[in-house]
Amino acid sequence: MIGVFIYWGWESSVNLTEETQDGATSSGKAAVASTVILLVTYVAVATAVVAFAGLGTVEEFADDDAILSTVATGVLGSPWDKIVVLAVLTSALASTQTTILPASRTSLSMAFAGAMPRSLANVHPRYLTPHVATIAIAVLATAWYVPLNIFSENFLYDTVAALSLMIAFYYSLTGFACVLYFRKELFKSAKNFLFIGVAPLLGATLLAYLFFRSLVDLSDPGASYTGGSIFGLGLPLVVGLGFLLLGAVLMVVWRVMGNERFFGRRPETVDPEVAAGRTRVPETVGAPPEKG
Repeated sequence: MIGVFIYWGWESSVNLTEETQDGATSSGKAAVASTVILLVTYVAVATAVVAFAGLGTVEEFADDDAILSTVATGVLGSPWDKIVVLAVLTSALASTQTTILPASRTSLSMAFAGAMPRSLANVHPRYLTPHVATIAIAVLATAWYVPLNIFSENFLYDTVAALSLMIAFYYSLTGFACVLYFRKELFKSAKNFLFIGVAPLLGATLLAYLFFRSLVDLSDPGASYTGGSIFGLGLPLVVGLGFLLLGAVLMVVWRVMGNERFFGRRPETVDPEVAAGRTRVPETVGAPPEKG
């Protein structure tokens, strides 16, 4: 699940399609490129650390990212080892952005579709970004992170495990939704069958397996950083399922309040012209018109 978590955010460029020049192709290429870059970076750094420091040293640090600065001192010496510290800080900043950007754009899309309050669909008149949703996500993230970090870092780590559950959950749903949405196009070509059929279905199935397997593993209080439990279940499991349940409750409340624009929609399939790339998908809201 931590492996799922560290790759979270690779799709940020896809969420920014409407704010990208030639978004029909460039954002998808950027998503593929970012995935490859992530994979190469993670594997190369992990291999280099183990090769230089050995498994014994790696085990001593466990989840402590200070191992990078420690190894850097041995490899580069001072003051060049500060470059690695700077790289880690830059990575942390990038991770923060990949948390806010997709969440705010998802909120924008849901608000425009009538699944969330309309105010979240407001777009800044000058910068053409969903400023209300961005501020809302930033405030919620700060309100969650800062108190937890002050209270207990172990509890914060447990929430990361809980977040991994939710990431696997919605990534899996997205994969299954892709197959369903494009189901009438799957057998029109081998490319369609592989890339909008087999690939997303395989990914969704693997993530669903990880999700349910982790439900079992995280139910053990000993699997958490704090060792705490609620109702005899591990803290990460309770937090993760708690937020999923909260989402279900909010969805029911939103349905009871009406909002027929969203709940009145029927199952959809992709327009064949759109799937073939002959017709552009209409912008959601506030997107600048593309040239050409």
